Amino acid sequence: MAQGIKIVTIGGGSSYTPELVEGFIKRYDELPVRELWLVDIEEGKEKLEIVGNLARRMIEKAGLPIEVHLTLDRRAALQNADFVTTQFRVGLLDARAKDERIPLSYGVLGQETNGPGGLFKGLRTIPVILEIVQDMKELCPDAWLINFTNPAGMVTEAVLRYTDHKKIVGLCNVPIGIEMGIAKLLDIDHSRIRIDFAGLNHMVYGLDVYVDGVSVKEKVMELLSDPENSSFVKNIEGQGWEPEFIRALNVLTCPYHMYYYKTDEMLQKELENFRNGTTRAEVVQQLEEELFELYKDPDLAVKPPQLEQRGGAYYSDAAVRLISSIYNDKRDIQPVNTINNGAIASIPDDSAVEVSCVITKEGPRPIVHGDLPVAVRGLVQQIKSFERVGAEAAVTGNYDTALLAMTINPLVPSDKIGKAILDEMLEAHKEHLPRFFKKINV
Repeated sequence: MAQGIKIVTIGGGSSYTPELVEGFIKRYDELPVRELWLVDIEEGKEKLEIVGNLARRMIEKAGLPIEVHLTLDRRAALQNADFVTTQFRVGLLDARAKDERIPLSYGVLGQETNGPGGLFKGLRTIPVILEIVQDMKELCPDAWLINFTNPAGMVTEAVLRYTDHKKIVGLCNVPIGIEMGIAKLLDIDHSRIRIDFAGLNHMVYGLDVYVDGVSVKEKVMELLSDPENSSFVKNIEGQGWEPEFIRALNVLTCPYHMYYYKTDEMLQKELENFRNGTTRAEVVQQLEEELFELYKDPDLAVKPPQLEQRGGAYYSDAAVRLISSIYNDKRDIQPVNTINNGAIASIPDDSAVEVSCVITKEGPRPIVHGDLPVAVRGLVQQIKSFERVGAEAAVTGNYDTALLAMTINPLVPSDKIGKAILDEMLEAHKEHLPRFFKKINV
């Protein structure tokens, strides 16, 4: 390897990129990044320029010798990369708005990674990720792919199942957000906390919590039964759990569990937003506009605090910590999406799971948790089935498989409603679903 590290970020024009750059600056001593290539597509060119210029100002202010390259040519960027991070959205935020609004028009939860919206984000994203993996195989076969693109679990599942590229790690900021939230509740430094995470992406549970190696689960469960302490993620409005339910469940939930355990309340809230034109996609579009106006300021040379409202808080901590731990063979423990290999007994060994792992230079080594508590096991298995079938639909472009995935998702009430939503969403996202709409040459 040449002196220093080459990192490629696909979706480089994302509003999240300053988070990542801040992370590389903070950890430069242990992770000597030589080149950072920010890659985007033609539609994202303006944002790429704005974010790229901010990245350069941030690095200059830090006085570091990191070269920032901006390009629309993915293959040129990937040549001899050491790490590739992916953080893109096929169809941009307009697609997210459709993912939320179309299901809601049928009285079904519309959300970016859950239910019909999650399925369609997977259908659009997985073929693109598979193309990136193909390019990596040719241009940087030894590089690690760190995927932050949602739905991270389904995307990781697809890469593990349909390619021979095993150097993929799916990453989410929800577990680190939970750790930070618990540290705050306990009024201690984040570094003293460790949580045993097990489950799936956006369906992960904390099985135990340790402070300085000693379990404090009982105390934490007591604190979490207070409705004021229920949500740690900016893009989900906390509703507060019934204290008796949380006590009986006896594991830490993640905010996305609200869609499954509080479906009706979450749906009513979303329908109200839908009627007011304030679904999460519309809120994010507004936030993005404000952020990019800030990013344009030639005097801005730090990550603006407003970025935390975007839902990506701690992303850089999670992403850069992971890259550094692989690079430096740190063998610390982090929650990531990787192949199960027996970590969770009731999930197939070859499936993607989100679990606490020892991070080595050979990648994540999952910690074996045995089985999940019986009360949560069935829901995790059901969502795993949905991810598996959804990934198959994305790869094959098969209508029947897509309908099956849609209908077995617990947030979809029937095959009939599922079919109506599927048909409307297929039409709405037609240009980003080439595998479902193969061109016929006459």
